Amino acid sequence: MEVSMDLLHATGIAIVKYLQENLMHFEDWFVFVSHAADLRNTFHIFFPIWFHLCESVGIKLIWVAVVGDWLNLVLKWILFGQRPYWWVHETSYYGNASSPEILQFPVTCETGPGSPSGHAMGSSSVYYVMTCAALSLLQSYTSINSRCQRWALWAIFWTVQLNVCLSRVFVAAHFPHQVIAGVISGIVVAKAFNHLKMIYNINLKKYFYTTLFLFSFALGFYLLLKVFDVDLLWTLDKAAHWCSKPEWIHIDSTPFAGLIRNLGIFLGLGLALDSQMYKYSYKEKQGSEFTFRLSCIITSVVILHLYDSIELPSNVEMVFYVLSFCKSIAVPLTTVGFVPYCISHVLRGQDKKVL
Repeated sequence: MEVSMDLLHATGIAIVKYLQENLMHFEDWFVFVSHAADLRNTFHIFFPIWFHLCESVGIKLIWVAVVGDWLNLVLKWILFGQRPYWWVHETSYYGNASSPEILQFPVTCETGPGSPSGHAMGSSSVYYVMTCAALSLLQSYTSINSRCQRWALWAIFWTVQLNVCLSRVFVAAHFPHQVIAGVISGIVVAKAFNHLKMIYNINLKKYFYTTLFLFSFALGFYLLLKVFDVDLLWTLDKAAHWCSKPEWIHIDSTPFAGLIRNLGIFLGLGLALDSQMYKYSYKEKQGSEFTFRLSCIITSVVILHLYDSIELPSNVEMVFYVLSFCKSIAVPLTTVGFVPYCISHVLRGQDKKVL
């Protein structure tokens, strides 16, 4: 088993090296794609757009992104996947021969296990949901041949996935088999949520209990294996040792940081949907629905972009986690509650002036 995995990893290193040698003129593009495939863009860009276009799609995006990334974390802890940028230095596969030299980039030094790829899994699940939603909207509002729509949108979907996979392999953050596993896992998660209609009607209490379950399961799994001397954070030392530049290692890329951020987003969605601001904005008929929705999208995206630029202090790990959780809660509260509430007041004030 170990020999076959070494062979698989060595083949992956050869592919990484081939991409870096032959596609170096695409370096800026691949680094950009790795940034763009981060789940933050789902929460700060895709979620506000889709929620104000179609609430059910926005809600599904959060569920798919959060539960999918939680599952990705559990799978990573189970599979103990290596990453190219440290495996190539530690393996004995090459014997007396020198190990291949592979380059590192600012997005290379992820600190968690490598399999399956979180970027590939998150991208495939989120884009699968958005592709299906776009198809549904186009079929409802246009008369274009449905086959053309399907071909075009699914071509875009697979083009995005190909670029994400190439990006993650190019920057030596993942082996090829890890990004393939990520794409397949993400699609499975997205398909599973196509059959879960209950997510659109659950109350705040169930959001709270689901958040508690996801956190407790992950923490309990970590502590249980810790009792048996299995450290699920074994990758942190490898990342610190083999990353070529210490500033490329960020606390928000650690396993628990991602979990805390996602659960904050998830609980924040439950709080937002239960808020009086949301009920005021959406349960009453809007005088100018298109203007209202467009204003909400633009305002939400701008505010969340500014909000995301705020850097949290990372000197004390526990303080960072608490602040990250609170900051994440504010994202859906802003998108679902505060922004629509304010804009609905403005639009209704304008309607009264006209009258």
